[in-house]
Parts: sequence; structure tokens; C-alpha cells
Amino acid sequence: MTLPDLVAAIGEKAQPMTFPDGGAFKGIGVAAVARLSASSGQPGRAVEIAALENGIIPVRYARNFHTFSMNDQIALLRSTAAVVGLGGLGGGVAEMLARTGVGRLILIDDDCFEDSNLNRQFFSRTDRLGVAKATEAAVRISQVNPSVNTSIYPEFLTAGNADDLLAGADIVVDCLDTIAARFILEAAAKAAGIPLVSAAVAGAAGHATVIFPGDPGLSAVYGDLETAADRGVETAMGCLCPGVALMSAVEANEAVKVLLGRAPLLRNRLLLVDLMENLMEIMTLEREERLIE
Repeated sequence: MTLPDLVAAIGEKAQPMTFPDGGAFKGIGVAAVARLSASSGQPGRAVEIAALENGIIPVRYARNFHTFSMNDQIALLRSTAAVVGLGGLGGGVAEMLARTGVGRLILIDDDCFEDSNLNRQFFSRTDRLGVAKATEAAVRISQVNPSVNTSIYPEFLTAGNADDLLAGADIVVDCLDTIAARFILEAAAKAAGIPLVSAAVAGAAGHATVIFPGDPGLSAVYGDLETAADRGVETAMGCLCPGVALMSAVEANEAVKVLLGRAPLLRNRLLLVDLMENLMEIMTLEREERLIE
């Protein structure tokens, strides 16, 4: 099917609809997108992009409007985000990005699900214990939004393979659980010239920041790698589901803002949240400071 034929078919499938505020739009449903994808041989996100370029909104994204514009949604569908670590933070981030319409996700984690993950990791299930997190993440994303392309890497990110694993990414999201691994990821993101969104959780508290190439980055949070602890206070406080859910939402939202060029960002700033104390504040980061012990 040629592009003009695809556009014509999209127009035939489009239906008049209304936003919650009463505004009118033409929309195309999930089932119609899937059928057109199958008949045209084009991936679902290509069908959705073609629809948006012709003023037709895939209904799955209708509630993204009017916060997003047509061009915003197209930009997200054309974007690639790498999510490194697919446990508590990564599971939430990956699903939120897929639901929002980020068109390609690179999913990286060498671990498998175990019993202790069930309290907070959204892709974990009792019938999937022992399954690779990257594999299960791809299955879940295909169920949530089959238009999203996933590339899975069930391996540990290292200084040696990071460049290959992050190839093609527009942004990377740090959902790792050791400080040393975060520094490796930061170095790889800076080498690739792409922004990094980083967060960590301990108990029901957490912090998040956004790092661009050239920014002080993680050293302003943890100090130098040589003197930083390998793990944060989560080793003593555990990780609770509400804290994980909140910080994964912050990471996903910052990633979307970066991809769309929205401001303000948490760049050179650290968001600190403590749900038990109902506290939230933002601190300015400077290289000589060390904020997390």
C-alpha cells in the first residue's frame, strides 16, 4: 500500500469525535490502526504518524490533547528512549512512555524477576517469577501499546557495551540500583551526546534530576565515583511501591519534556520527595556539593 493509499484508508476509517471539553476532532481507533498496519505492512506508529500528519488523532492519545499538540504527538512517536533497569522505576517508566506514545523503547536489564520484586515492580507477577525482566517488559509493552517498537537487551550495561546498547536513543532513563552503574550510564549518555534522566528511591522517599552532556551531573549528587558508596540508603530503608510509582512518574514526565523541548526541567537541580513526611523540595546542584550519603 502506497502512502497516499494509506492516508486515504485512514481518512475512511476516521470518525467524528469530541474531546471532554466539547471540542470536535476526527479520530481513528486502536482496532482500525491495527488493521491498517497489517494490510499496509507499515508499523502501527507509522500509521499513527500518517494520521496525525493529516489532522486525525489516534483515539488512544486523545486524552494527551490539549496538553500536547499534533506536532508534539508526532515528535514523541518518532522518538527513541532507552530505559536502563526494568525493575520498580524502569517498569513504571517504560509503561508510562509507551502509554504516552514514545515510538521506540530500548529496554535493558540482565536480571530476572524474584519474589522480593512483587511489592513494587509493576511488570512482576507470581506466575512470571524467574522470567527475564527485559522479556517480560516487551510483552507488557506490546499489550499496552502495540504501535511502540521495542528492542530488548537482557544483559548488564557496562562501559564496554553501553555505546552499542544506547545506539539510536534520543534520551536515556536511569532506573538502576547501584551508584557505580549510574556513573557508567552517565558517561555513556554524555559520550552519545544525549540527555539522561536519573532517579533513586529509598523507602517512600526519592530524588530525581536531569543531566545534559557537559553538566556536572551525578558527581554533584553523590560526589566522585571513587569516594561514593556503591548503594544508597535504600539498603537500609527498602523500597516501597508508592515511592517507586511517584519517582517513575517524575522520570517519565521529565523524559517527555526533554523530548518535546519543554521547560522547566530538573536540569542542574535535584527534586527531593518524602511521602511519609509529605515533603517536596528542589535544590540547585553545584559540583562541590555532595547531597546523598
